[in-house]
Amino acid sequence: MTAAAAGPAAPVPVLEVGGTHVTAALVAPDTGRPVPSSVIRRPLDSHGTADAVLGTVARTGLELPAGHRPCWGVAVPGPFDYDNGIGRYVGVGKFESLSGVDVAAGLRRRLGGRAERLCFLNDADAFGLGEYRAGAAAGHDRVVCLTLGTGVGSSFLERGRLVHDDPRVPPEGFVHHLTVHGGPLEDAVSRRAIRARYARRAALPDGPEVPDVREIAARAQGGDPVAAEAFEYAFGTLGQALGPWIDRFEATCVVIGGSMARSWELVHTAFTDGLPAANRAVVSVLPAGLPEEAPLIGAARWAQDAPDPA
Repeated sequence: MTAAAAGPAAPVPVLEVGGTHVTAALVAPDTGRPVPSSVIRRPLDSHGTADAVLGTVARTGLELPAGHRPCWGVAVPGPFDYDNGIGRYVGVGKFESLSGVDVAAGLRRRLGGRAERLCFLNDADAFGLGEYRAGAAAGHDRVVCLTLGTGVGSSFLERGRLVHDDPRVPPEGFVHHLTVHGGPLEDAVSRRAIRARYARRAALPDGPEVPDVREIAARAQGGDPVAAEAFEYAFGTLGQALGPWIDRFEATCVVIGGSMARSWELVHTAFTDGLPAANRAVVSVLPAGLPEEAPLIGAARWAQDAPDPA
């Protein structure tokens, strides 16, 4: 059976594109969960040429077994024109070669008859939809989901619906648009910001010898006060910046995932300490229930719910 001939009971193909990897999977429509044997993860060089990036993504997708639906869910980081499938990566340090590139057309061509349509969404939104469907956000009417990696991804959901254009949420529903301490949020809360603050406080010269966030977290957990302060500052600042929006959105839950959330005690303590007292009284701050699967689940849900093209 070809992808185009696959019926409604066929699995949904999905792709999750990150700065260092791409994951492909088939999501079962009855359970809404990835088929374990189908999950494929491959390295991806976000600094490669457009042909190299799209080629790696497509080859990973083509490794999936045939017989799936022809509509794919594709989770990608921003900035990206999700409606038209065009990269807008300028000055963000990754995928610069895709700026202005018709990613949708490039992937469809490389996937051949396996893809009739690609439904793109923000990777943090895919994570949020997946956590709402089957993870820690389930059962909450209004929830904020955060992904902490190289920067801060965010998703605001109301009864499972993504909220982007609404006065109750930051511009476009993305907290990285916020400013704090006179500058962009990610100048205080990001991989580069934590490393830079640690280097300054430890009087280290800026350069490759500055430890990465995982090592800084290990040092903080081992009692290094400078490392602990770097985490406290970053995620306390995130709590301060997000608090008014949690209140405005009337969220009852914040779900946190991403690579930095693996240092959960450090992140959770600093973030909750940074929240205003009124927020702490009514909001649950939880680790992701399905940190690896949630973006795949969300991307499949997005593809299944997408309206037919006009």
